[in-house]
Amino acid sequence: MTSDDFPIWLRRLDEEDFEFIRQFILCSGSLKSMAQHYDVSYPTIRLRTDRLIQKVSGVKSEEDQFVTLIKDMALDGEMSYETAKKLISSYKKTERRQAL
Repeated sequence: MTSDDFPIWLRRLDEEDFEFIRQFILCSGSLKSMAQHYDVSYPTIRLRTDRLIQKVSGVKSEEDQFVTLIKDMALDGEMSYETAKKLISSYKKTERRQAL
């Protein structure tokens, strides 16, 4: 089995994401236990979990790769959420114009 055989949402996860998921399973899904394991606050673990949820749930097999890249950059903190929204909106407007 190669990585190309995995679903798209799974291929987008990096090594750190996989380790976080592994640890989550080992902690029986307890965010409190995760916070203790990583020696961080509960809100920090909650934020990390929320970002992982967004990363996984934001993938659609038909979604454009450019839009996916922009979303990933925003989730990883490489650009602001507002900037990502503006780029995606502008890109989609351009796509609609080209389709006409």
